Amino acid sequence: MSTSPAVAGQATAFDLDAGWQLHPQVSVRPERFGALLYHFGTRRLSLLKSRALLTVVSSLASQPTARAACQAAGLTGADLPAYTRALAMLAAGRMICPVDTALSEPVDTALSEPVDTAVSEKAQP
Repeated sequence: MSTSPAVAGQATAFDLDAGWQLHPQVSVRPERFGALLYHFGTRRLSLLKSRALLTVVSSLASQPTARAACQAAGLTGADLPAYTRALAMLAAGRMICPVDTALSEPVDTALSEPVDTAVSEKAQP
């Protein structure tokens, strides 16, 4: 995973027990390796290298918490640290957002470098 130190610093605080959803300005393009996420507001592109992470991200809105979305995707307690880091990176890049703030976030239209926010398939059992 490559990212700037500023984004990495933001990625440390992710609340698995909060409700999360895909940001309304994000489009998901499933691929055989996982998915591409594109944020139309920030123009950021994120790569999900895991089908399991795609399943988690896709089910966030239908689950009460991110932890529940992980459990619904079949992740175990041993999987959670890696997926929590990936979700934190997606939150830092505004690909996902807390349920109650989805429409209140300001749109940043500045171009930025793509961030690889993926959990590698190798990390899965």
